[in-house]
Parts: sequence; structure tokens; C-alpha cells
Amino acid sequence: MKLKLTLTALTLGLSGLTAQAQVEIQWWHSMGGALGEWVNDHAKDFNASQTQYKVVPTFKGSYDESMTAAIAAFRAGNAPHILQVFEVGTATMMASKGAIVPVGKIMSDAGVKFEPKNYVQAVAGYYTAPNGQMLSFPFNSSTTVFHYNKDAFKAAGLDTEKPPKTWPEVALAAAKLKASGHKCPFTTSWVSWTQLESFSAWHNTEFASKGNGMRGMDARLTFNSPLHVRHIENLANMSKTGLFVYKGRGNAADATFVSGECAMTTGSSALYGNIKRNAKFASGISTLPYYPDVAGSPQNTVIGGASLWVMSGKKAEEYKGVAQFFAHLSKPEVDARSHQRTGYLPLTPASFEMTEKSGFYKQNPGTDVSVDQMIRKTTEKSRGIRLGNFVQIRTINDEELEQVWAGKKEPKEALDAAVKRGNEQLERFQKANK
Repeated sequence: MKLKLTLTALTLGLSGLTAQAQVEIQWWHSMGGALGEWVNDHAKDFNASQTQYKVVPTFKGSYDESMTAAIAAFRAGNAPHILQVFEVGTATMMASKGAIVPVGKIMSDAGVKFEPKNYVQAVAGYYTAPNGQMLSFPFNSSTTVFHYNKDAFKAAGLDTEKPPKTWPEVALAAAKLKASGHKCPFTTSWVSWTQLESFSAWHNTEFASKGNGMRGMDARLTFNSPLHVRHIENLANMSKTGLFVYKGRGNAADATFVSGECAMTTGSSALYGNIKRNAKFASGISTLPYYPDVAGSPQNTVIGGASLWVMSGKKAEEYKGVAQFFAHLSKPEVDARSHQRTGYLPLTPASFEMTEKSGFYKQNPGTDVSVDQMIRKTTEKSRGIRLGNFVQIRTINDEELEQVWAGKKEPKEALDAAVKRGNEQLERFQKANK
């Protein structure tokens, strides 16, 4: 009996040691709803694939809120291992010396095979330092696309298989939708991202100098050009006539499209997952509209979404777990499932090819639009936008353009003000990070 009790105690003790030996990896993210479930499933799948590490995902609010929380946690010495940061926070994270560890170093130190060239270059390049070192892991990358309600198109007498490709065509389609009784023919989410940032790259036009900030912190904003003014004037006219209805900042407009209230929208390719799950109508995806008389357009759109940054001050064994998790996310079969489920871009050409061979794009027309837009050859003006205090600049753009939609400012006046105020933010960031 004594021997049996001893063996039982030993068994319990060993199982306790095994449980204690599992290394926890804290992951803070900003994905809610269906995308939150997607994040949780990633953690579950990885945790089930091995016993040494346990990834614990925690929703920390919006991208702004999670970044603020992480900065406070870092100063207090209890930052997470992994932090999801949206693309406009990239320059800020790059300048946060001592707060982050480059993902390239994390993978190398852990002895995990990692080749940045194996990732989609339009995505990986955005998160890569001038010395070629990859700084963060490109977890959920999206780009701007055009979503439209096929049922609404049919009711308005529009061809459901021929969505508008140019801005003049968008205005004509909006007029027909309005005539058929639609109170919100066209809307847009993330106004600065879709109507200024991606708009610029799509037309091979500068948003800011110094290669849109990619070549240095002394970049200055340039999006008050005649082309930008023309576009905002056109949107303002559409707003006055009820063809364009502004629904608020950030992704507020997404819900109005999914509900069927608005018939057309420009927004993230990642809205696909929400539409597929919740929309009660047939929908389509097309390329971002452009002006056909602008030389060099359409070019390519810019990256959106977010990447995963590794915070400093953690144990080597914990960083090994982070590396293993990133390696898991990079597996073609894992990445392909994510791409197909959410509408986010594939991380690697291998997962894109796997998706293509599976017949997914043929079965779900339009889901390859985001990939096609991003893999075109980029130029100095279209590679991406990486600016300091970018979050504040987007807020300024929202504020100034809201004055236009309300009829309180002329488009040129608003864009001039946005550039002036935004450049003050860039100067402030440059001085703080000399």
C-alpha cells in the first residue's frame, strides 16, 4: 500500500512538473467578432500541435487602444510577448528602440528556419528595415477593394457581373441605385486609407515625399495635389446629391454594407469574412476604382491590416515559443486556410498557389482581387506609406474631410489644412526621434 501511494504521489508530481513546464506566450490583439474567433482558433490549433508552449490570446480593444495599453505595460515591466499593431503604427514601433526585438532575430536565435524572401514581397517589404532585417511578422495584411451588393445592382438594372471600374462609373451606378430607391448608394470605410493613401498609390501619385516616408523621417505630406483635390471634389458633389453617404470614421461603414443599407463600399479586403458570414444578399468584389485619364493608373494598392511585433525583456525559452508559433502561422496549409476564411492576403506565394490550385478563386469570384492588386510591380510612389505619428495624421484627415462632407469647407481648403497640420506631426516625430 505504501509503495502504491508513493508511486501515485510521484505520478502526480511528474504531471504537475509537466504542467508547470508549459511556457505561456501572451498575445494581445485587436480582432473582434468573427476575426476574434479566427485569432482564437490559431492559438488553439498551435497549442494542440505541441505540448511545450501555450499561446494565450487576449483582446485589448481597438488598434489604438491595444497600442496604448502595450506601451503602458512595457513601462510597467509586464508587456505581452506578442503585440498586434496596425500598419500605421509601424514607424512608431520602428522608432521604439529597446521596446521590440526584430522578428528576424527572434527566429534566428531560436534556430527556426526563416527566409523573408519566402513571404509575399509587397507585404514583407513593408515590415523590413533598410538593412534587410524583417522587424515584425506580417500576420493579417489586407488592402483596399470595392465591395458591391449584387441584389441591389439587379434591382437597379445594373449588370451584376460588371461592377464599376472607374470613379465616373461609380457615380453613374450610384445614380441608378438612388433612382431605384437606395438611400445609401455608396459609402466608404477608413476614409484616409481608401480615398487618400490607396488612392495615391493606385494612381502612382505621391502621398508624401521621401518615397512616402520609406526613405526617411524627413518626409512631408503632398496629398493636396490637383488630382487629390479633383477626387475629393467629386466625392463632395456625390455627397451633396445623396450618391455618397459618409457613415463615420474607421470601419463604421462596414456594418452598413453588410446589413444591406449601403449598396457599394470601398474598404478592406478582410471585410469578406464578415460579408460571407452575415450578409443576406449576393455580393461581389472588384478592384479599387480609378480615373482612366491619369497616366500610370491603375498601379497597385498599399498594405493595410496589421503585423505581430515581439516585445523585449522576455526569457529566451519564451522567445523560442514565439518563433515556433510564427513558424506554425507560416505553414502554407495554415496560411491558405486563413486567407480563404478572412479575405486577408496570403503571407506566402506557396499559400497563394495552394489556394489557387484548390479552385477557391473560381468558386468564390473576386477573392483574388486583393492579391492581384498587391503583387503588381511597385514604384517609389506606390511601395507603401510609412510615416511617424501616422495615427494622428489619419485623425486630422478625418477631421478635415468631415468638414467637406458637411459642406463647411471646400476640398482644396480642407486638403491644404490636412497637409499643414499633418506636416506639423511629422516634424514633431522627427525631432523626438533624432
